[in-house]
Amino acid sequence: MKKIALFCLGVLSCFGKAQAGEIIALEDNTPVSYMDEVKALGAVAGQGLACGSTRIDTFEMIARTILITKAKSNAEQAAGMRAYNDEKANAYISKQLDGFYECSQIVRRFDNQDVFNVKIYADGTIQMPDGALYTPRAPYDVTAVSQENKNQRKQAQKIYQNAGKRKIGKLKLNTGVDGATPPAYTGSNAPLIQY
Repeated sequence: MKKIALFCLGVLSCFGKAQAGEIIALEDNTPVSYMDEVKALGAVAGQGLACGSTRIDTFEMIARTILITKAKSNAEQAAGMRAYNDEKANAYISKQLDGFYECSQIVRRFDNQDVFNVKIYADGTIQMPDGALYTPRAPYDVTAVSQENKNQRKQAQKIYQNAGKRKIGKLKLNTGVDGATPPAYTGSNAPLIQY
């Protein structure tokens, strides 16, 4: 599972310091929390969807199965689903905003992930590529999780269309220039650090 989470976070290398911190945590052999794993899966799903991967439906089915099977309670599962969907939407919008930059490379990496080597059993049990076995808190019908949707990308485009082009109203900054209002930041008395 560590390899899958590392790959998921590696695909998102353009996302900034938060993911870089998670990658460092993974390299230190610290366990990945359920929420971090679900968020990583959602972010990868968003990029795969945005870039038009043909394996997105399979990925979604695997991700949903992981989300359900690894959740320790219904509340954790519901929170995981929200986090997964939020990250998926954020990743999709990010790819949209960057003009779908390097989508061909993302699709190539997306389509060749280790996560596609996961074995899923009818009762919801999952065997990861590294051999780790996860059983659900209660058996469920995995076939109900599979939802192939060929129009998924078109639906996402309609939902997220122009999400990054929304107009922001007028902003007024408190600069303290008028003399009546103190500035928002007065500075520090500490010496500057040379770098």
